[in-house]
Amino acid sequence: MASSSSTLVLSTLFSSHPHQTLNPNKNKSPFSSHTKRPFSSLTLKVSSFVKPKQPPPFHIPHNHQIRLSRQFRTYITVRDGADGGGGDGDGNEQPVVGEDSAEFILSKQKISSWVYFTAILGSVLFILNVAWIDNSTGFGKPFVDAVSELSDSKEVVMLILILIFAIFHSGLASLRDTGEKLIGERAYRVLFAGTSLPLAVSTVVYFINHRYDGVQLWELKNAFGIHEFVWLSNFISFLFLYPSTFNLLEVAAVDKPKMHLWETGIMRITRHPQLVGQVIWCLAHTIWIGNSVAVAASVGLIGHHLFGAWNGDRRLAVRHGEAFEVVKRRTSIIPFAAILDGRQKLPNDYYKEFIRLPYLSITVLTLGAYFAHPLMQAASFRLHW
Repeated sequence: MASSSSTLVLSTLFSSHPHQTLNPNKNKSPFSSHTKRPFSSLTLKVSSFVKPKQPPPFHIPHNHQIRLSRQFRTYITVRDGADGGGGDGDGNEQPVVGEDSAEFILSKQKISSWVYFTAILGSVLFILNVAWIDNSTGFGKPFVDAVSELSDSKEVVMLILILIFAIFHSGLASLRDTGEKLIGERAYRVLFAGTSLPLAVSTVVYFINHRYDGVQLWELKNAFGIHEFVWLSNFISFLFLYPSTFNLLEVAAVDKPKMHLWETGIMRITRHPQLVGQVIWCLAHTIWIGNSVAVAASVGLIGHHLFGAWNGDRRLAVRHGEAFEVVKRRTSIIPFAAILDGRQKLPNDYYKEFIRLPYLSITVLTLGAYFAHPLMQAASFRLHW
């Protein structure tokens, strides 16, 4: 069972084209060439998945403008329909109007960028330790002590810590467009991470140190199959939790941070995988621990992610316009719902969207976090927060 520490810390680190009018009555399909060419500032890239035989038409309703994301890609054949929904029932599949999540092309990586990333990560961790974690120099313990004075209830303190984190994390996310205009994308990413990360660390450490302080509501640890069920659920949760955090160079502001409109991989299953992953993680840990502190932490975290799902949709609609509305219509928040009702048509080789280095990395890190549980718990206990 991976640590709650990895959940919050990783989710903190790794949580304009003009409108184009596509005329459906034109005879020439915009997908007839494999070469990039301007289409009123719109570039379409078609991979070998698209067969050169008479590509079906791409229908958009009359007088319907669509603003597409900057990295518009189409990897599969196009549905002959006007609603941007599922396939046409004849095996045809949907166009991808968003971006290919978890894409990692080794040939495009620069060694210098990863050297910068390593240096920045090391610097951030050093500053975080000195300014926040180390009890002799940091502000982490005074902050937790101040919050703890507000109530004698560990459950209430847990909820307050989550609320403080949520206000700053979601608040800064909501102000991203304005903030980036004022100070730039990289500077705002530093401000966002520099504020959210310490608060996340405090919340995680407090949970680890006080997870058994509440009222015991049930005890299922020795029940048959519970350990295996909780472990498997936790492992699955991490595959949902981090689909959009694979761009580590953007996370560290080595590359200019962007607000991506992901559409492949886990996004086909649920439009808000971080919400789903957090729910699975919370339920697994609450079943395992079975007390009031775990319940309070789960209520706070799930509530924050529900708000984040709504806020994320709102921000993507503002940034990506009609392209997001197309993605929204053919995806669902509830896992598999859009697939079952036919709005989402999976490619025949859908499994290939998961056989990628980023997903392998998450698998390795999740297994590592499970075996590192004793080390993380010991480190948290030594802080006495």
